[in-house]
Amino acid sequence: MNAESEFHGSHWLQTAPPGAPAPPPAGDLTVDVAVVGGGIAGLSTAWELARRGREVAVLEAGRLAAGVTGHTTAKLTALHTLVYDRLRRTRGPEGARLYARSQSAAIRHAAETVAELGIDCEWEEAAAFTYAEDPGRVGELRAEAEAAREAGLPAEFVTETELPFPVAGAVRVSGEAQFHPRKYLLALADDLRRNGGSVYEGTRVVGLSEGEPCVLTTDAGVSVRAREVVIATHYPVFDRALLFTRLSPRRELVVAGAIDQGQAPRDMYITPEQGTRSVRTAPLGDGERLLIVTGEHFTPGAADVEKRFARLTGWAESRFPEVTLTHRWATQDNDSTDSVPLVGPLHPGSRHTYVATGFGGWGLSGGIMAGRLLGDLVTGQQVEWSGLYDPRRLLSVVREGGAFLKHQAQVARHFVGDRIPPLTGPAPEDIPPGDGAVVRVGTGQYAVHRDDDGRLRAVSARCTHLGCLVAFNRAEQAWECPCHGSRFAPDGRILQGPAVRPLKKRDL
Repeated sequence: MNAESEFHGSHWLQTAPPGAPAPPPAGDLTVDVAVVGGGIAGLSTAWELARRGREVAVLEAGRLAAGVTGHTTAKLTALHTLVYDRLRRTRGPEGARLYARSQSAAIRHAAETVAELGIDCEWEEAAAFTYAEDPGRVGELRAEAEAAREAGLPAEFVTETELPFPVAGAVRVSGEAQFHPRKYLLALADDLRRNGGSVYEGTRVVGLSEGEPCVLTTDAGVSVRAREVVIATHYPVFDRALLFTRLSPRRELVVAGAIDQGQAPRDMYITPEQGTRSVRTAPLGDGERLLIVTGEHFTPGAADVEKRFARLTGWAESRFPEVTLTHRWATQDNDSTDSVPLVGPLHPGSRHTYVATGFGGWGLSGGIMAGRLLGDLVTGQQVEWSGLYDPRRLLSVVREGGAFLKHQAQVARHFVGDRIPPLTGPAPEDIPPGDGAVVRVGTGQYAVHRDDDGRLRAVSARCTHLGCLVAFNRAEQAWECPCHGSRFAPDGRILQGPAVRPLKKRDL
């Protein structure tokens, strides 16, 4: 059961309809608004603007809702583990209140949208819990419950849950939701088209010229002119404000499988313990639900991903002995240094460019919130929480200086250390089938992979974003950049940005 071949990928991608065809643009375009990225933040923004009469084009490098959004655990909640006590200290009680109001408003807005459009997306109301098994963390949970309640959430501290194991305590917030994210977003894309919008898949944007209008360039050489541009690529592919200095990428693993509905938790659970453990279930039919367990977060490019999958599988099977695990996948998130997403103008000089990023693992409520906020900003409206999320904010960066400096030290270590070639290292002939390694060739370093048939292929080991050295993730068969999270297939093709150019092929 631990072999990758015995597990399927994302449940959401497998069980959603294929969606309407969305080929790349046949020629140059001119629109009111161009949205780069077809995940929940990008599609939510485009949909909001199309409903307000703007001519909108969505430009997605891969498939709609098939990237980070297609690999989420799909919780819609304003209880984001342990955020409110921290916000109360760093952004003040008003900052915590605005965060709670904006996230809760996003959940209500999604519920209204599901009802209005009649979307069949397995929508279920549920309570959200942040729990701990360690009695030493009860004080932390009580403080979080108090801070969340002061912020306006219906939060309470409890000691009993429906989990099949005891907990020392938990924060409970009622009235939250869970759903099928890809079914929801494909329905949004269909309604976007009905409102005059257009959607293009397989369209990677590689250039941005700001002006009036702005001009985007795709990898196929197509130009898209737009009065306004929104960058919603999860990690910004254009970073005029150096936002990468305030974002830390991390990956998390997911295992899932069928469980009898009589033994399945109906609410949503997360604990910061053990490298995070998140639990929820989804409908399956025939008296079963899908148990979804997430955790084992790590920096892209870290070693021993297979061991992390084994730990997560062991935890799920020990806590839920009745489960039959059939799926595993991974997702990627970006944490901002002050725990608040960056949604608003792309940089201090922006007049027509906007960004949405840094959702810290809570991209569903955050992405819907971002869509509404950016829709208002683009159409000249003011929102009371726009200042909270404004990417140009500086005071909170100063307050969170420790996290900021720690992230920069980690990136600097890679920038400097990666430029000192090791005196010894693996030789290409030492790489086993299905594995990869960075190999020194002369004065350079190549990323070398051996496929299951024994054939070797080599690409540049330098990430095309900012030049950090990639590392191989055997479990997911990908080259990963530890600095900013770009990911590449073994042959160098881009799997995930911010890189917009593939790794160059090398001759061994």
